[in-house]
Amino acid sequence: MSSHAPPDSSEAPLIPDQRREAMLRQLRRDKVLSVQQLMAAFTCSHMTVRRDIAALEQAGLVFTVPGGVRIASHLGSEPSHQSKFTVEQPQKKAIARDAAQSLRAGMTIYLDAGTTMLAIVPHIVALSDMTVITNDFEIVRELSGATHVSVIHTGGQLDHANLSSVGPLAASTLRQVVLDVAFISASSWDLRRGVTTPSAAKVEVKLAAMEAASRTVLAVSSSKYGTFGLYKVAALERFDLVITDDGLAPAAALGMRQSGVELELASVG
Repeated sequence: MSSHAPPDSSEAPLIPDQRREAMLRQLRRDKVLSVQQLMAAFTCSHMTVRRDIAALEQAGLVFTVPGGVRIASHLGSEPSHQSKFTVEQPQKKAIARDAAQSLRAGMTIYLDAGTTMLAIVPHIVALSDMTVITNDFEIVRELSGATHVSVIHTGGQLDHANLSSVGPLAASTLRQVVLDVAFISASSWDLRRGVTTPSAAKVEVKLAAMEAASRTVLAVSSSKYGTFGLYKVAALERFDLVITDDGLAPAAALGMRQSGVELELASVG
């Protein structure tokens, strides 16, 4: 049997682990397969294929799409701030609402760059004696009229597309402060690889914020799950809490929790 071909129907039936390994091999070649294609390729029922997909997704190896399944996809570059600003507003507001449960008056917090982080700002403004440290210029602009909030920008090299600062100078600022909570954003994440990014200049900033904080919270939409960038930031287990929206597949959520990830699904509805 070829390493890329499904089993021949004349061969002895595969045990589940063998069948799932064969499915993975075919997915690595074809990237996306429908449930119907898998049923035909492996001569098994709809229920069996769904059970196999759920087991593979629980292990963080594949990711469901409507009517089928896909392998993890590579993220070559991050979308711009402008392209992200208007999309998934209900999901961002739901994640921000749940993230705000970690806030208390008098805290010093870090807001990473990103439009999900921007959605947390109204919850901060509603509290007193808050200090916000951020590398995001849009967050600074949004807080410029909130004179009761102390705001510190990290400085550093400008990322024009994402309207934020990156690199060693931004990280250096974060190494000189003590944070109650660091809210970290992500453009790509999954169970096996954790949080990744296509930009090396962002890794040092995120890690410096996490190291400076008593509590770390990853706040990221489920639509970014199952993608990965070239550079690894941290495993999901490194965060005290992961907050995403309730669009995350149940098998993926179960796999995370079984791996020791503290996961919270924000209800969009």
